[in-house]
Amino acid sequence: MVIISRPVLRDFIARYPLSANALNEWYNKTTKGDWGHFADVKQTWNSCDAIGNDRYVFDIAGNNYRLIAMIHFKKRTLYIRRVLTHKEYDTFNKRGELNTL
Repeated sequence: MVIISRPVLRDFIARYPLSANALNEWYNKTTKGDWGHFADVKQTWNSCDAIGNDRYVFDIAGNNYRLIAMIHFKKRTLYIRRVLTHKEYDTFNKRGELNTL
């Protein structure tokens, strides 16, 4: 997969250095993926959930962090929209704003 917006990962890692190993593992494993549909994503990342509007949530580091991405399967491209702590994710979710990220 082609991953767009890697600076989003770098910025998050700068704020939360303990996330570095898990996010780098996610990045390396995801770039090797060739996902044509959501079932392919689930084979690589079983903890990924579809949240609508072409957006998907990846649980990172045992659910400590959440990565929100938009995936265009035909283009084999993933756009990182946001990386959040679990607490930040819950705030967005309660406000019903996940699909706007």
